[in-house]
Amino acid sequence: MGGATWLVTGGCGFIGSNLIRLLLSEKPQLKIVNLDALTYAGNPENLAGLPEDQAARHRLVRGDVADPDAVREVFEQSRPSKVFHLAAESHVDRSLTDASPFVRTNVLGTQVLLAASVQFGVERFVMVSTDEVYGSLGPTGLFTESTALAPNSPYAASKASADLLAIAYHRSFGLDVAVTRCSNNYGPYQFPEKLIPLMIKNALGGEPLPVYGDGMNVRDWIHVSDHARALVAVAERGRSGEIYNIGASTEWTNIEIVKKILEILDKPNELIKFVEDRAGHDRRYGIDAAKITAELDWRPRIDFEEGLRRTVEWYVENRTWWEAILSGEYQEFYERYYGKRIAEARGYHQ
Repeated sequence: MGGATWLVTGGCGFIGSNLIRLLLSEKPQLKIVNLDALTYAGNPENLAGLPEDQAARHRLVRGDVADPDAVREVFEQSRPSKVFHLAAESHVDRSLTDASPFVRTNVLGTQVLLAASVQFGVERFVMVSTDEVYGSLGPTGLFTESTALAPNSPYAASKASADLLAIAYHRSFGLDVAVTRCSNNYGPYQFPEKLIPLMIKNALGGEPLPVYGDGMNVRDWIHVSDHARALVAVAERGRSGEIYNIGASTEWTNIEIVKKILEILDKPNELIKFVEDRAGHDRRYGIDAAKITAELDWRPRIDFEEGLRRTVEWYVENRTWWEAILSGEYQEFYERYYGKRIAEARGYHQ
């Protein structure tokens, strides 16, 4: 594989930057082209401090995946053999405020990349998706790769659309495609609008911790480094045209997560404020990852409680990173979306 070039879209985001760090550290002959529009959640600082030899094999290109000219130029110059498509608008709450950026980036952007991949003979296209495309589970059962798509938010619907486009390009044009659907990620470099970093940030500042509804929504949590390793396994050994669920079989309610963060930081539960639930809030996700384990010999390495503690410690030790990215735009969104809920909440604690 000497001298191969792989393209990662959205490589300055949370999962993308962790994937790039893994690839550069474990594949010394590999070159990485990172295509990122550098919107609010795309932060070049996520890849700061790379060792010199790794930095020399990483090239950041600022560009929009929904711009055919920009995408064509990247493919012409780099001729990637594999594509990891992670660029996406990904925050459910934002999709409820305005779905148009989600349709443009997640649907149109995926189509533009698929078309370029066909044109330039990409060997494998890894469509990185989410378990949210399956909708909501009851108290029992797990999502399998054959579970029907039933998205409940504009974000989830846009990702389901992207998945279907990827599979259609495999069937219509013979593009080697593999789709991955992962459970909730946590770990370093996650933008603080998502549950775990938001709660850490607020707890450190003694601010209210807004918890939707009764806090009993359940998610399966996986450390981002385990997800990144799964993506590499799919890229290298997965079967063409297949879907692979990725999860750690680690289900926790939101309120359990929040209380664990407060315990780690030695902060009082009184900071918890239950707020009005968001529209279409899925009750439970659970992933059956038996297929990727059996076929690709992948399994998660990081225990959730240990991983959560390490994640909290990372945010404590890297305050300058997350304080620098809390821009006016983020603060305006936070106040618009959560401020009214917190103000109206009849705050109580458990």
